[in-house]
Amino acid sequence: MHYILTPTLTHTDQQELFVGLRRYNHQFLPPQEIGHFGVYCRDEQGSMLGGLNASIKGQWLCLDYLWVDESVRGQGVGGRLIQQAEEYAIEQGCQCSLVDTFSFQAPNFYLKLHYQLVMTLDDFPKTGMQRHYLRKTLVES
Repeated sequence: MHYILTPTLTHTDQQELFVGLRRYNHQFLPPQEIGHFGVYCRDEQGSMLGGLNASIKGQWLCLDYLWVDESVRGQGVGGRLIQQAEEYAIEQGCQCSLVDTFSFQAPNFYLKLHYQLVMTLDDFPKTGMQRHYLRKTLVES
C-alpha cells in the first residue's frame, strides 16, 4: 500500500473516489434521494445573467452555487432563482434548505429570504472573514 499526494486532481481520480463514496452513501441515501439541478436566468441573446446550481440530499435542498451578474443585482433575479429552486425541491419532497456563504458574499441576502444563521466559522477562508451556514424550513412538519 502507498499514498500519493498530488496538487493536480484528474477527472479519473475524482470519478474513482466518487464511485466508492457513492457506493457507501447509497446504503443510507438511495440514488433516487440524491440529485442535482440548475435554475438559470438569460437575456434575450441567451447570455447568462444569473444562475443557481443545487443538489437534493434526502429531504434537504442544498444551494451549492448562486451567481447574479452585477448589471442585474438588486432587481430580484437572485430571489427568483432561489424561489424556483425551493418550489422544485418541495415538489421533490424536500422539507429544508441549506446554504453556506462567505461574509464577503451574500449572508444578508439569505437572511432577507427567511434563512436562519445556524453556524459561523471565523477566520475562514482567511483572517477577518467568515463562512456562514444558513438553513430554512421549506415545509412545516
